[in-house]
Amino acid sequence: MRCQLRFAALGDSTTFGVGDPVHGGWRGWAALLADALDESYDVRFTNLAVSGGTTRDVLDPQLGSALAQRPDLASLIVGVNDTMKSSWDPVLVRERLLAAAAGLAGSGALLLTVRYHDHASVLGLPGWLRRPMWRRIQQLNATYDEIHAQHGGVRIDLAQRPEVATRAFWSVDRLHPSGSGHRAVARWYAELLAECGYLVVPPPAGSDAGLAPSRREDLAWLARAGLPWLARRAGDLGPWGARMALAELGARRGGELARMPALPGPDVGPLRDEVVA
Repeated sequence: MRCQLRFAALGDSTTFGVGDPVHGGWRGWAALLADALDESYDVRFTNLAVSGGTTRDVLDPQLGSALAQRPDLASLIVGVNDTMKSSWDPVLVRERLLAAAAGLAGSGALLLTVRYHDHASVLGLPGWLRRPMWRRIQQLNATYDEIHAQHGGVRIDLAQRPEVATRAFWSVDRLHPSGSGHRAVARWYAELLAECGYLVVPPPAGSDAGLAPSRREDLAWLARAGLPWLARRAGDLGPWGARMALAELGARRGGELARMPALPGPDVGPLRDEVVA
């Protein structure tokens, strides 16, 4: 008789699978990881993530649905959409993430979490907008550090993965992994789960990497969704970024930055991948 293994995936569009197209929709790293678990398990996989999801969406309704299933594995990867809004509230985001993590870990689930890289650098945003956005990512990473210290589990540090800096890792929007990128993320988590004693066969690199979009499909996506998205983000974050840039310039002129502790830049690697049972 096979051992039942329940896996609940919570989060946003990356976990939902955007960037890894298959016939009929999206697949994504979480589904790939579920498929990589050994056939000796009776895997019950539920993807609760939603496109555009924020920490608020994870806390309600995703968390309740996950807890009802009493998962053995639970991925909690969310927060980037929160950082890309002018309504960003690091205190509230932290509270939501800590509550979700405590609920999942308290139910007996092994947590799968993340540390984020510098998204603004990958997107090629100008420095005046990139720097304050990187500070938000650092605050988000600090919360994930706290979660990992409290509850353990497995996590990957995207800033420490060389593949993340390559164009092939990303889909056309440079926000979501490509088919190959999703496959890499699934492989990284599979390797870490194997270290924890799970029977898992990591997906090989470069095979069955989803349906690669054609050049025409790339351009169609940019016209239909990419450019409108950029316009919305510019309208939301542009004034905030300008204010941050002016504040930083004023601080430099006043010598305040020299007296402030320096923030590590995107090239300073945080913690490496860890497994804590």
